[in-house]
Amino acid sequence: MDLPAESLPRRRASVEVLRAEAADELAALIHERLREGEDPWEFMEDLPTIDELVVFTLRAEHIEADGGLRPTHARNQRLLRQIAAEYPELTKAVWRLIGQENTHRRWDAVVRVVDGR
Repeated sequence: MDLPAESLPRRRASVEVLRAEAADELAALIHERLREGEDPWEFMEDLPTIDELVVFTLRAEHIEADGGLRPTHARNQRLLRQIAAEYPELTKAVWRLIGQENTHRRWDAVVRVVDGR
């Protein structure tokens, strides 16, 4: 028995399209930082890879679909695993992100903000 199209999970786009969009976004970010006079030797390693950027974009879409609630650690792990299941080509990036407990990257979802009070 076939399920109606409305009940199937909505797949956003192909990985190739998502990677192309992420590459454009990353190029714009690099260009902006270079125009501001930043040294690429200082900021390039802090930027996400294209696949990491795709994973974070998909993660943000899942969060938005859930009313914008910031996920708990457990839900974040489930979201990332769900992305890997939906887009097997992104599995390496997902597992890299799951394996990072606390990184120096400002954009990273696992960075812990410490309140100085």
